[in-house]
Amino acid sequence: MTFSSIHAAAATPHARAGYRRKNAAFAAAQAQARVLVVPGLRNSGDGHWQTHWQRAHPEYIRVEQRDWNNPDLATWSAEVEQALHAGDTPAIVIAHSFGCLATMRAASSVRDRIAAAFLVAPANPARFGIEQDIATAGPSLPSVLVASTNDPWLSFDKAAELAQRWGSNLVNLGDAGHINAASGHGAWPEGERLFYELQRRVAAIARVTA
Repeated sequence: MTFSSIHAAAATPHARAGYRRKNAAFAAAQAQARVLVVPGLRNSGDGHWQTHWQRAHPEYIRVEQRDWNNPDLATWSAEVEQALHAGDTPAIVIAHSFGCLATMRAASSVRDRIAAAFLVAPANPARFGIEQDIATAGPSLPSVLVASTNDPWLSFDKAAELAQRWGSNLVNLGDAGHINAASGHGAWPEGERLFYELQRRVAAIARVTA
Protein backbone atom coordinates (compact mmCIF):
# COMPACT_ATOMS: atom_id res chain seq x y z
CA MET A 1 0.00 0.00 0.00
CA THR A 2 1.32 3.46 -0.84
CA PHE A 3 2.14 5.65 2.14
CA SER A 4 0.36 9.00 2.01
CA SER A 5 -0.56 11.89 4.26
CA ILE A 6 -4.07 13.33 4.24
CA HIS A 7 -5.24 16.44 6.08
CA ALA A 8 -8.78 15.90 7.38
CA ALA A 9 -11.04 18.77 6.39
CA ALA A 10 -13.30 20.32 9.01
CA ALA A 11 -16.96 19.55 8.33
CA THR A 12 -19.91 21.74 9.23
CA PRO A 13 -22.87 20.20 11.10
CA HIS A 14 -24.90 20.51 7.90
CA ALA A 15 -22.22 18.70 5.87
CA ARG A 16 -21.94 15.96 8.49
CA ALA A 17 -25.72 15.46 8.46
CA GLY A 18 -25.67 15.27 4.67
CA TYR A 19 -22.87 12.75 4.76
CA ARG A 20 -24.79 10.58 7.22
CA ARG A 21 -27.89 10.64 5.00
CA LYS A 22 -25.82 9.87 1.91
CA ASN A 23 -24.20 6.91 3.59
CA ALA A 24 -27.23 5.50 5.41
CA ALA A 25 -27.67 2.74 2.84
CA PHE A 26 -23.97 1.89 2.96
CA ALA A 27 -24.00 1.75 6.77
CA ALA A 28 -27.02 -0.53 6.69
CA ALA A 29 -25.31 -2.81 4.17
CA GLN A 30 -22.37 -3.10 6.54
CA ALA A 31 -24.56 -4.22 9.45
CA GLN A 32 -23.45 -7.83 9.03
CA ALA A 33 -19.75 -6.99 8.65
CA ARG A 34 -17.52 -8.19 11.44
CA VAL A 35 -15.95 -5.22 13.22
CA LEU A 36 -13.76 -5.45 16.31
CA VAL A 37 -13.19 -2.50 18.64
CA VAL A 38 -9.82 -2.51 20.42
CA PRO A 39 -9.51 0.21 23.10
CA GLY A 40 -6.33 1.42 24.74
CA LEU A 41 -5.19 1.79 28.33
CA ARG A 42 -8.06 1.87 30.86
CA ASN A 43 -10.60 0.96 28.18
CA SER A 44 -12.79 3.53 26.41
CA GLY A 45 -15.32 5.20 28.71
CA ASP A 46 -18.87 6.32 28.05
CA GLY A 47 -17.79 9.53 26.32
CA HIS A 48 -15.20 7.96 24.03
CA TRP A 49 -15.92 7.81 20.31
CA GLN A 50 -15.33 4.02 20.29
CA THR A 51 -18.18 3.64 22.79
CA HIS A 52 -20.40 6.04 20.82
CA TRP A 53 -19.81 3.99 17.67
CA GLN A 54 -20.63 0.75 19.47
CA ARG A 55 -23.92 2.18 20.70
CA ALA A 56 -24.80 3.11 17.12
CA HIS A 57 -23.64 -0.30 15.84
CA PRO A 58 -24.50 -3.05 18.34
CA GLU A 59 -22.96 -5.60 16.00
CA TYR A 60 -19.48 -4.22 16.72
CA ILE A 61 -17.57 -6.44 19.16
CA ARG A 62 -15.28 -4.97 21.81
CA VAL A 63 -12.12 -6.92 22.57
CA GLU A 64 -11.86 -7.17 26.35
CA GLN A 65 -8.59 -7.25 28.29
CA ARG A 66 -8.12 -8.99 31.61
CA ASP A 67 -6.29 -5.97 33.03
CA TRP A 68 -7.01 -2.62 31.41
CA ASN A 69 -4.41 -0.91 33.63
CA ASN A 70 -1.51 -3.14 32.60
CA PRO A 71 -0.71 -2.63 28.90
CA ASP A 72 1.26 -5.79 28.22
CA LEU A 73 1.74 -6.23 24.48
CA ALA A 74 1.90 -10.03 24.44
CA THR A 75 -1.20 -10.43 26.61
CA TRP A 76 -3.23 -7.78 24.84
CA SER A 77 -2.34 -8.98 21.34
CA ALA A 78 -3.27 -12.54 22.33
CA GLU A 79 -6.77 -11.31 23.23
CA VAL A 80 -7.02 -9.59 19.85
CA GLU A 81 -5.89 -12.79 18.11
CA GLN A 82 -8.50 -14.80 19.97
CA ALA A 83 -11.22 -12.37 18.91
CA LEU A 84 -10.04 -12.50 15.31
CA HIS A 85 -10.22 -16.28 15.32
CA ALA A 86 -13.68 -16.29 16.94
CA GLY A 87 -15.57 -15.38 13.77
CA ASP A 88 -16.05 -17.14 10.45
CA THR A 89 -14.69 -14.24 8.39
CA PRO A 90 -11.81 -11.76 8.67
CA ALA A 91 -12.60 -8.65 10.69
CA ILE A 92 -11.98 -4.94 10.34
CA VAL A 93 -10.42 -3.57 13.52
CA ILE A 94 -11.03 -0.14 15.04
CA ALA A 95 -8.16 0.51 17.46
CA HIS A 96 -7.09 3.37 19.71
CA SER A 97 -3.82 4.15 21.52
CA PHE A 98 -2.14 1.00 22.93
CA GLY A 99 -4.87 -0.98 21.20
CA CYS A 100 -3.21 -0.03 17.90
CA LEU A 101 0.03 -1.68 18.98
CA ALA A 102 -1.79 -4.81 20.15
CA THR A 103 -3.74 -4.94 16.89
CA MET A 104 -0.71 -4.73 14.64
CA ARG A 105 1.19 -7.27 16.73
CA ALA A 106 -1.77 -9.65 16.38
CA ALA A 107 -2.09 -8.95 12.67
CA SER A 108 1.50 -10.06 12.10
CA SER A 109 0.58 -13.51 13.47
CA VAL A 110 -2.89 -13.95 12.00
CA ARG A 111 -2.81 -11.87 8.82
CA ASP A 112 -5.55 -13.95 7.17
CA ARG A 113 -7.99 -13.08 9.99
CA ILE A 114 -7.83 -9.30 9.63
CA ALA A 115 -9.29 -7.49 6.63
CA ALA A 116 -8.22 -3.96 7.55
CA ALA A 117 -7.19 -1.76 10.48
CA PHE A 118 -8.39 1.71 11.49
CA LEU A 119 -5.64 2.93 13.83
CA VAL A 120 -6.23 6.10 15.85
CA ALA A 121 -3.61 7.92 17.95
CA PRO A 122 -1.24 5.00 18.56
CA ALA A 123 0.69 4.95 21.81
CA ASN A 124 4.46 5.38 21.60
CA PRO A 125 6.14 1.93 21.67
CA ALA A 126 9.23 3.50 23.24
CA ARG A 127 7.25 4.36 26.37
CA PHE A 128 6.69 0.67 26.96
CA GLY A 129 10.07 -0.62 25.82
CA ILE A 130 8.59 -2.58 22.91
CA GLU A 131 10.12 -0.81 19.91
CA GLN A 132 11.64 -4.02 18.54
CA ASP A 133 8.34 -5.91 18.82
CA ILE A 134 6.55 -3.21 16.88
CA ALA A 135 9.32 -2.88 14.30
CA THR A 136 8.47 -6.25 12.76
CA ALA A 137 4.77 -6.27 13.59
CA GLY A 138 3.36 -4.45 10.59
CA PRO A 139 2.06 -6.66 7.81
CA SER A 140 0.89 -5.24 4.52
CA LEU A 141 -2.87 -4.79 4.82
CA PRO A 142 -5.38 -2.01 4.15
CA SER A 143 -5.01 0.41 7.03
CA VAL A 144 -5.46 4.04 8.00
CA LEU A 145 -3.50 5.72 10.79
CA VAL A 146 -5.11 8.86 12.19
CA ALA A 147 -2.72 11.08 14.14
CA SER A 148 -2.51 14.48 15.81
CA THR A 149 0.23 17.10 15.80
CA ASN A 150 -0.05 17.64 19.57
CA ASP A 151 -0.76 14.15 20.88
CA PRO A 152 0.93 13.82 24.30
CA TRP A 153 1.36 10.07 23.74
CA LEU A 154 3.10 10.20 20.35
CA SER A 155 4.66 12.94 18.23
CA PHE A 156 3.36 13.34 14.71
CA ASP A 157 6.79 12.47 13.29
CA LYS A 158 6.76 9.17 15.20
CA ALA A 159 3.19 8.52 14.04
CA ALA A 160 4.36 9.05 10.46
CA GLU A 161 7.15 6.53 11.04
CA LEU A 162 4.64 3.95 12.27
CA ALA A 163 2.36 4.63 9.30
CA GLN A 164 5.25 4.12 6.90
CA ARG A 165 6.35 0.95 8.69
CA TRP A 166 2.82 -0.49 8.56
CA GLY A 167 2.00 0.74 5.06
CA SER A 168 -0.89 2.82 6.42
CA ASN A 169 -2.50 5.87 4.88
CA LEU A 170 -1.71 8.69 7.30
CA VAL A 171 -4.41 11.20 8.23
CA ASN A 172 -3.28 14.41 9.96
CA LEU A 173 -6.01 15.83 12.22
CA GLY A 174 -3.91 18.82 13.26
CA ASP A 175 -4.06 19.89 16.91
CA ALA A 176 -6.44 17.17 18.11
CA GLY A 177 -4.70 15.86 21.21
CA HIS A 178 -5.01 12.14 21.87
CA ILE A 179 -8.23 11.99 19.82
CA ASN A 180 -10.40 10.87 22.72
CA ALA A 181 -13.16 12.25 24.91
CA ALA A 182 -10.71 14.46 26.83
CA SER A 183 -9.67 16.17 23.59
CA GLY A 184 -13.29 16.82 22.62
CA HIS A 185 -13.79 13.86 20.31
CA GLY A 186 -17.10 12.43 21.48
CA ALA A 187 -19.12 10.80 18.72
CA TRP A 188 -16.46 12.02 16.24
CA PRO A 189 -18.47 11.85 12.98
CA GLU A 190 -15.42 12.87 10.92
CA GLY A 191 -13.66 9.75 12.16
CA GLU A 192 -16.67 7.64 11.27
CA ARG A 193 -16.49 9.06 7.75
CA LEU A 194 -12.85 8.00 7.50
CA PHE A 195 -13.75 4.54 8.76
CA TYR A 196 -16.54 4.19 6.20
CA GLU A 197 -14.04 5.09 3.48
CA LEU A 198 -11.77 2.29 4.67
CA GLN A 199 -14.73 -0.12 4.64
CA ARG A 200 -15.46 0.88 1.05
CA ARG A 201 -11.86 0.20 0.10
CA VAL A 202 -12.01 -3.26 1.65
CA ALA A 203 -15.29 -3.98 -0.15
CA ALA A 204 -13.74 -2.89 -3.45
CA ILE A 205 -10.75 -5.19 -2.91
CA ALA A 206 -13.13 -8.07 -2.12
CA ARG A 207 -15.03 -7.47 -5.37
CA VAL A 208 -11.84 -7.49 -7.43
CA THR A 209 -10.48 -10.66 -5.85
CA ALA A 210 -13.81 -12.55 -5.77
